[in-house]
Amino acid sequence: MVGLQIEDRQVVEDLKTSEAWRVFRIQSELIDGIETLNELGPAVSIFGSARLGENSPYYRAASEVARQLSGAGFSVISGGGPGIMQAANEGAFQQGAHSVGLNIELPHEQKPNPQQDIRLSFRYFFVRKLMFVKYSIGYVVFPGGFGTLDEFFESLTLIQTRKIRHFPVILYGSDFWSGLIDWLKQQVLSQGCIEHDDMELFHLVDDVNEVLPIIQSHFERMGAHPEEEKRFPG
Repeated sequence: MVGLQIEDRQVVEDLKTSEAWRVFRIQSELIDGIETLNELGPAVSIFGSARLGENSPYYRAASEVARQLSGAGFSVISGGGPGIMQAANEGAFQQGAHSVGLNIELPHEQKPNPQQDIRLSFRYFFVRKLMFVKYSIGYVVFPGGFGTLDEFFESLTLIQTRKIRHFPVILYGSDFWSGLIDWLKQQVLSQGCIEHDDMELFHLVDDVNEVLPIIQSHFERMGAHPEEEKRFPG
């Protein structure tokens, strides 16, 4: 019995040690991200599926959107992996502004693409997501799966609840997104779960040339001191 109690205490101590080191790893990722991105300047995050390759029209559109943004002086941030993420980095790479990849360590699928001049790797999704929202003045969301939907809805939640200031959230591709938008209107809005104004928190576009003017207009409204547009007001 005594031996069992000692063993149990050892298990508890090992768990405490493991949890404590996890806090330090989280802190390390936060510090690394902040120190690396703090002088990035105005940036736009582009999201989309890792599974849509070079033959997809969305891949080509994402690359062109990123090229235009970079040419206008906006850094481009992606999830750092393949598919739409690679397209975004590819379009921005060596085009005038930074091409940033915020990679997430996953057992399968996610490997950093080579089209980046700033690369960070994260173990924790929530730290990575914080970097996206903290250093972006806009989101462009291409077709994607659960991860893409997560980033889209989290941005709307933060804007709706005023945890961050309103920045452009742009959905690209009405063929892909119209069913979701119809469902939001017919079910979520009609049941009173959101307000009519909440449907104005995002834009829907089908032309690559529509994205940059929306971002530029927002940036101009921010004025000469975009650092005032800080996220997560106290």
